[in-house]
Amino acid sequence: MKNIAVIGAGTMGNGIAHVFAQNKYNVHLIDVSQEALDLGLSTIVKNLDRLVAKEFISAEIKVQTLANITTFTSIAEGVKNVDLVVEAATENVDLKLKIFKQIDEEAPANAILASNTSSISITKIASVTNRPEKVIGMHFMNPVPIMKLVEIIRGYNTSDEVTKTIMELSGNLKKIPVEVNDYPGFVANRILMPMLNEAIETLYNGVAGVYEIDTVMKLGMAHPMGPLQLADFIGLDICLSILNVMYDGFKNPKYAPCPLLVNMVQAGKLGIKSGEGFYDYSESRKAERIAKQFQ
Repeated sequence: MKNIAVIGAGTMGNGIAHVFAQNKYNVHLIDVSQEALDLGLSTIVKNLDRLVAKEFISAEIKVQTLANITTFTSIAEGVKNVDLVVEAATENVDLKLKIFKQIDEEAPANAILASNTSSISITKIASVTNRPEKVIGMHFMNPVPIMKLVEIIRGYNTSDEVTKTIMELSGNLKKIPVEVNDYPGFVANRILMPMLNEAIETLYNGVAGVYEIDTVMKLGMAHPMGPLQLADFIGLDICLSILNVMYDGFKNPKYAPCPLLVNMVQAGKLGIKSGEGFYDYSESRKAERIAKQFQ
């Protein structure tokens, strides 16, 4: 396995492309938007420069990593002659089904098709293809170049051979793969999202403020960032989408998103990506100033 296609040049997609390219794989980075591709490549360059400055990699590795990446605005062109396609598009089930139907038609018959979805059923995604045994989840963590975990999700029909191949491949990327089964939210988000939602409920119910909630969890539970800061970092729209997937999948009210989260997403307050969530990021990407609404 040497040739990898990555669909989506956003935060996760460019991070996945970066990791494969840095580990000497030939990467086809695909996005329908040339602007998104340019932005994705510039992000990869910045991240590589940061690694060079910290002496984690050499300038030569940076140059070779970038040389390993070719960009495409056409899925059909980008998935030709690849061994693996990793889809990292927006967490929208209809979009993912559309993409998988297309890559199943365009990619080589022996290619493995993987999704970086953080909550959507791999079995459902596989159902629109003619190769469900070759469809698997590769849920990378953000930021991809730094985080070690890859959650490997087996769909109902995913073969043992494909699972073994992707587990070994993840190890080759210097990641730690963990195999899980295909249920809403898998493991990471099934545990994480209810915690973030409960933190939002705690704020919504007036138990404590943004600073107080995050400080309790950082100092009391040794979390590297508070749950409200983390929700801003992930994107409140993504948190809402994942909670809705779990609520729809389990029909259990404990996964119902907090009304405050729903209202914030409807108002366009999505966290770092929009400049405001529980914190105000208009002057800094660090969670240093609490949003005016919560002061």
